[in-house]
Amino acid sequence: MHHSQLNLSSATRQNMQRLMMLRGVVILCLVVVMVGLKQASIPLHVLPLTIGLGILCALSVLAWWRLQSSAHTTQRELLFQLMGDIAVFTLIFYFSGGYSNPFIWMFLIPITVAAVALRAVYAWLVAALSITSYTLLMFFHIPLSHLHMHMRGDTQLDIHLVGMWLGFVISAIIVAIFISRIGQNLRDYDKKMAEVREKALESERMLALGTLAASAAHELGTPLATMAVVSKELAQEFSHQPEALSQLDIMRTQIMRCKEILSSITQNAGKTRADGGQGILLRDFLEEAIQRWRDTRPATELVVALASHTVNPLIFSDRTLTQSIQNMLDNAADEFADRVLLNAHWNEKMITIEIRDFGKGLSQEVKQQLGKPFFSSKNDEGMGLGVFLTQTTLARYDGELTLTNHPEGGVVSTIRLPLAKLIISK
Repeated sequence: MHHSQLNLSSATRQNMQRLMMLRGVVILCLVVVMVGLKQASIPLHVLPLTIGLGILCALSVLAWWRLQSSAHTTQRELLFQLMGDIAVFTLIFYFSGGYSNPFIWMFLIPITVAAVALRAVYAWLVAALSITSYTLLMFFHIPLSHLHMHMRGDTQLDIHLVGMWLGFVISAIIVAIFISRIGQNLRDYDKKMAEVREKALESERMLALGTLAASAAHELGTPLATMAVVSKELAQEFSHQPEALSQLDIMRTQIMRCKEILSSITQNAGKTRADGGQGILLRDFLEEAIQRWRDTRPATELVVALASHTVNPLIFSDRTLTQSIQNMLDNAADEFADRVLLNAHWNEKMITIEIRDFGKGLSQEVKQQLGKPFFSSKNDEGMGLGVFLTQTTLARYDGELTLTNHPEGGVVSTIRLPLAKLIISK
């Protein structure tokens, strides 16, 4: 089922639950009114009225059973429930005064629910059935005697007018509590749809980035190979100059790193987990990611603090997660190249990684734009993709990235990643 259909089914399911609650209030009100009229010695057709209440209860039981037996609720099921309410209201009012019954306003309940919870054609169908039933009750009904008798006591009140007042109070409560919640449910549905559209847009951006990455990998292969050959020749030429050899060794390491990254674009395309279901221990995964970054930034001191407890689950080795950690380490080192702090702690359900730099921190303007593709806080030195790619990768595993200014200066990048989708079950 399409994601939008699932959301619509979920919204209809919640509306069905609220209709059951609303029907419960209606049943309670009708029972109270029947008992009150009996106490006032007003004759009622108890049997048909009781049958009507029983049918309402049966509809609620049927709705409850459907909610328990199926994860999806259709608008047709909700329509069927509302049509059942209209039929029962018609039966009850036929035996209790017809259109002169002060509770005839109850026909508005299914109309209101249909208007906010169903598609237009179903809403009009419910409205038409309600109007038709109301109209027929004008001509066909069993009159309710003593409907306008006065109450005993010092205060004389018309029962019909009291019923109208009670009907107004109940309808106001219903609209305020239940109908507003149904409307909120639809607003939540609209919000979910907006989130789905935003995710679709992010997917399009990622597809465009993937295409650009493949093109760049193809174009960069030749110049990197040339640089590797030249650096090798230079190493032979400066074989008696240790300082120059040290610099060339760093250059050759970076070139090999670039070639490895480009190779991984094609080798790991579409693969987010280790082949064959093989995994890696969580601590080993972190230590490997840290060491890979240290190899690329040897001039930066990385101070690492890993949790010392014995919890060490086996997880899928996802290369994109490694790159996400390296992206945030790169950002920290770019802000202050001398020193970066990394603190990681975890339990059976969640891992938290905190990376702190000692730079100038985030301005309010950067906070608002950070995470958008191609926005960089490094002037012309960055591509503006590190935070965006990290957030996109973490979102696949229901993780999140937050960046906050540290009270003593610099930025703390916090990665929170649930392990549910990563742990390999034994």
